[in-house]
Amino acid sequence: MRKAVAVRREEIVRAALEIIRSRGICGVRAADVAHSLEVSTALIFYHFGTLETLVIEAFRQAAEHELAKLDDELRKGGSAETRLRAVLALYGPAKHDNWPLWIEAGAAAMRDGALRAVLQRLDLRWRDAVVALIAEGVGAGTFRCPDPHGAAWRLTALLDGLAVQVIARQGTVTAGDCDRWVAQAMAYELGC
Repeated sequence: MRKAVAVRREEIVRAALEIIRSRGICGVRAADVAHSLEVSTALIFYHFGTLETLVIEAFRQAAEHELAKLDDELRKGGSAETRLRAVLALYGPAKHDNWPLWIEAGAAAMRDGALRAVLQRLDLRWRDAVVALIAEGVGAGTFRCPDPHGAAWRLTALLDGLAVQVIARQGTVTAGDCDRWVAQAMAYELGC
């Protein structure tokens, strides 16, 4: 029985993401994706045209999944400070199980404009959410911050760098270190 196009495409994307997670982008071959699904390599190319298109779609879907988690967190009630702390925790390496994927994609995106666009959309959406929460906290008098935009970039850049340490250089920085340093950075940046 033939599967619906949308179902088959989703299976192919999921299989590609699993291979990317285990072997990295350079380790993805259409033949391996096809083998994992017990289909022909031609079917992979039928649905995506090129391996690069498949990889970009896989990252796009992973990014959409991350943005859905962000949106869920933003919809929760509470003060701007409570929601900001939750968003930064979700962004950080302790609760963000896709950091290895994003580090891999970030390296590949230096040479691939389409992948870079997917990652920039994800990255900017997170930063925009942090900017909005900081501005909300400033408006409520909870935070003292003359530059919400700059503070958001500095806080998320700190988490980006810490994630590389936690994921790529295992053992150099712990999740507890991350939590403590982000709390210290928030106190410095926002006066909370």
